[in-house]
Amino acid sequence: QVRLVESGGGLAQVGGSLRLSCAASGRSFSSYRMGWFRQAPGKEREFVASISWSGGSTVYTDLVKGRFTISRDNAKNTLYLQMNSLKPEDTAVYYCAAYLSPPGRYDYWGQGTQVTVSS
Repeated sequence: QVRLVESGGGLAQVGGSLRLSCAASGRSFSSYRMGWFRQAPGKEREFVASISWSGGSTVYTDLVKGRFTISRDNAKNTLYLQMNSLKPEDTAVYYCAAYLSPPGRYDYWGQGTQVTVSS
């Protein structure tokens, strides 16, 4: 079992920055690929970014590439998402998730943190 708790959300201005954190407890955090997802009102949850267990490999959706940076500190059991140059369309609830293989899917999810970008 892995417990994930997000923090760091809030209100930001267009062009501003926020850093999200995801604190993990339970089974070995450092063995999991981790990801960030988001869900805007009335929309499906969408992939934002992911990072390998070592931090050496990252993937981003084109929507955030060059603006967001995913990172992790395995010694602190914490995942991060640095969000710069925020846009109104980044407004969403952001979730962190742990990828388990098997079964080959994101199997553990946090409760989410709200990010609102105001113009």
